[in-house]
Amino acid sequence: QVQLVESGGGLVQAGGSLRLSCAASGSIFSINDMGWYRQAPGQQRELVATIARRGSTNYADSVKDRFTISRDNAKNTVALLMNTLKPEDTAVYYCNANTVVATPLRRLEVWGQGTLVTVSA
Repeated sequence: QVQLVESGGGLVQAGGSLRLSCAASGSIFSINDMGWYRQAPGQQRELVATIARRGSTNYADSVKDRFTISRDNAKNTVALLMNTLKPEDTAVYYCNANTVVATPLRRLEVWGQGTLVTVSA
């Protein structure tokens, strides 16, 4: 199977920055889109940013020009640099990957366990 392990969450003051990282491991043949989603208390999970294998990106309007997503295909990692953080960015952030796994070869969508980001006013 495939596992995603996130790191980098924590408590930060408004206006500050955090960098989230996510590493995929397991019987990975390839990884297509990777992304970050978040879920605030009492809210539905929402897309934050995605990045295709070749590097094209997509951002939620609420984070454009503040967050930057990047990936390293050789290391099967994805990162999210979050600048100018706001209290409304407080949420659990989840890493997501659309993978192709081996033995047998098949598509598998995988989620991380989530990492909490808290932005204080």
